Amino acid sequence: MSTTIDARGLSCPQPVLLTLDEIKKGAESEIIVMVDTDTSKENVSRAAQSQGCTVTGVKPDGEGYQICITRG
Repeated sequence: MSTTIDARGLSCPQPVLLTLDEIKKGAESEIIVMVDTDTSKENVSRAAQSQGCTVTGVKPDGEGYQICITRG
């Protein structure tokens, strides 16, 4: 099961903070984060990796990106 965070339209650091909050909850093993800027894509990926998570994929999604993150 996965959790989806729709952070499109939000400016940094909001997408990063939403992602970190979800990682800290620890409920789901996979988190999908939807963002709409290159900066948010890079910052969310870096923040997830700093928490020991793995970015398993980044896919274009319309005018933005879908970032797949797994714990451990």
